[in-house]
Amino acid sequence: MIILTANRNMKGDDSLEQVIRENSTLTSLPIVTIGNKERLDEQNYRERCASRLVEILFDIDNYTGVGRIYIP
Repeated sequence: MIILTANRNMKGDDSLEQVIRENSTLTSLPIVTIGNKERLDEQNYRERCASRLVEILFDIDNYTGVGRIYIP
């Protein structure tokens, strides 16, 4: 399962970033994070995000263990 989020929170013991750092392994799938959720109303930005997400999914074996990937 791939998590797609706009959560960029890196503060506190229960932040998504802290959970990734503490629990990620070499075989963990990445968390895909949208770089700028305010721009999702722009068609071009959405298309770039979608295109990058598809690229990641087609090549998922190369992204295991990386923790987090920001798109686009």
